[in-house]
Order: sequence, then structure tokens, then C-alpha cells
Amino acid sequence: HTPDVTPLLAMASALYSIPFQVLDLPRFKLRRPSWFKQPSSMFVFGVVMLSYFLVTGGIIYDVIVEPPSVGSTTDERGHHKPQAFMPYRINGQYIMEGLASSFLFCLGGLGFVVLDRSNLPHTPKLNRILQFCFAFAAILISFFTCRVFMTMKIPGYLQGY
Repeated sequence: HTPDVTPLLAMASALYSIPFQVLDLPRFKLRRPSWFKQPSSMFVFGVVMLSYFLVTGGIIYDVIVEPPSVGSTTDERGHHKPQAFMPYRINGQYIMEGLASSFLFCLGGLGFVVLDRSNLPHTPKLNRILQFCFAFAAILISFFTCRVFMTMKIPGYLQGY
């Protein structure tokens, strides 16, 4: 049994009409500037992809925490070696680690976009095959490289022990 919402709608409508009985709305017409044009779909896609790259790369974390771009580790001889991944820390990263991971996320997403574009009706067969090959290669490279990155970050990740 559902309650009758008609009295609630009438009460909300009456409540919202009170300010407009007291205030008088200005009478002017807003016009779009003549120089403002609608952006192209590829421009919007580029802006969305760039923001996706920055957000998944951890730009907010990098601005707040200010981590170093790469770390360093000392080997058994006492030499310092650069280290791209912050080991044993899921919620911490170096700047280059975030950018590399973000690049792989974008590569995988781009693979799905190309896979979707390959199904357009007027795509020639050779282009369709090339797009399928690129899309699957991008998705698989991204997936398996992200797994390698996680194994470098957490030794023993998905090893079963």
C-alpha cells in the first residue's frame, strides 16, 4: 500500500509559492554571447580524459601530501637505487607511480572507447580489424601491467600465500 502523495505535493507547492507572492522577479532576457560556440565532441572527450587522468593519478593526494616524485632504496652494497613504487603502502604513492598507473587506466579506457567505435555501421573491414586489435591490445596491456604494478607494490599479491 503506497501513501497518497497528492496532499504533500499541494503543501510543497503552496510552501514554494510564498516567496514569489512577496518578491517581484526582474524582467530581463539573458542571451548567449555571440562568440560562445558549442565545443566539439572531441574537445569535451579530451577534457574528460584529461580530468580522468589527473584524478586517477592522485593529483589531489599529491597536492595535499606533497610526496617525492620517486623514492630511493639502499641495496646490500650501500648504493642508492631509485624506487618508483612505494612498497607495502596501499594508501601512499610517489608521483611517478600515480602517473604511470593513471596512464594505464586511460590506456584501458581508450581501448574500450576504440572497441565501441569499431562497431559503427560504415567502418571498412580492415579498419574494423585494426581497431579490434588495438582495443584488445590496449585493454590487455593495461590490465596485466596494472597487475604487475600491484605485485611490485605488494609482494605476494594474488599469489595464494
